[in-house]
Amino acid sequence: MADTRANANLTPEIWDDQFFTEYLTENRYAGEMGTNENNVIQVKEDLTKKKGDRVNFALVNKLSQDAVTGRGTMEGNEEEMGTRSFELAVDKRRNAVRVAEIDEQFSAISLRDAAKFVLKDWSMKDTERLISIALGTCGGIAMNATDIAAAGNQATLDAWLVDNADRVWWGNNAYTAQTDFSAGLATLTAGTAAERLTIDAIDQMKFMAMNRANPKVRPIRAEGNGKHYYLMYAHPLAFRDLKADTALRQAQREVSLEMENNRLFKGGDLLWNGVIIKEAHDLYDYSTLTALGDSSTVVPAFLCGAQAIGVAYARRWRTKTEEFDYGDKHGVEVSSIYGVGKMVFGKGAGDRDDLVDHGVVTGLFASSTAA
Repeated sequence: MADTRANANLTPEIWDDQFFTEYLTENRYAGEMGTNENNVIQVKEDLTKKKGDRVNFALVNKLSQDAVTGRGTMEGNEEEMGTRSFELAVDKRRNAVRVAEIDEQFSAISLRDAAKFVLKDWSMKDTERLISIALGTCGGIAMNATDIAAAGNQATLDAWLVDNADRVWWGNNAYTAQTDFSAGLATLTAGTAAERLTIDAIDQMKFMAMNRANPKVRPIRAEGNGKHYYLMYAHPLAFRDLKADTALRQAQREVSLEMENNRLFKGGDLLWNGVIIKEAHDLYDYSTLTALGDSSTVVPAFLCGAQAIGVAYARRWRTKTEEFDYGDKHGVEVSSIYGVGKMVFGKGAGDRDDLVDHGVVTGLFASSTAA
């Protein structure tokens, strides 16, 4: 009698490998994720082969010294290569569902198989959520209405603004002192058209990234056409205001050819002056700033270059099944050990003194309508 063998595509190891591949390729930020320094979201798996609870990302600043020419002496005139580090902690994150045998019997589909795909969607959403929250973090303070308004957070927000003064833009350039976060928000209460996300604001934020920021925010080099781009993740209300701009609409007619086969560009994205603008839906839930002492709504847009966000894995996502109640109930769990954070590097005397957002220029804008 021949033995029945398990289908290779159904074995746990193969399924988990496929699960992780789909998780990486199907999540909203997939086109921006990669393992090298030329990615908006840099992924590291250093801890998958060794023990530890955190991963270090390295930043090597560009050399700025003039060349030694002719018979000039090189020895003793070497330039110091400035290096900084960013430490990202990992933690275990998991979810599970449980299915009873009687429900399996009554269902027209395999609930246990369906559970795995539901959990895959949950794991992708978990990562997307962490990335969206990380983009808005200001010195460890989450960009939501409650935390931004809390009296106990104002000193931290002000210190973050001072350290990041060369990479924060307020709508219509309405606040230039860059010392008081709440004062900056107060300049956006009128909600005028100039205070919203506009093509002029995108130009100004790109100029900050390329010229004023120290260290500068490096653009991403696209593999398809070799051109350099920044990516902007815009709050849905800001994205809606931007789309109303007639000059932007006209410019989109020339976009399709340039963006052909560009993994950074997806359907629904906009392109302006070398900046790919993406609607970040999660920001509506996490970073809509309302009830800040008036009736206005303030929303963010994040212009990102290389190494804006770090993702570190100590263990990839994997599934596990468990039986309960004498085999009557079957549980399916998905879990991973990983962490997500905005990359920050020190620009002070010490490695982690005066932390700045390495790959992000933060824009804060009024919205045309309340949330």
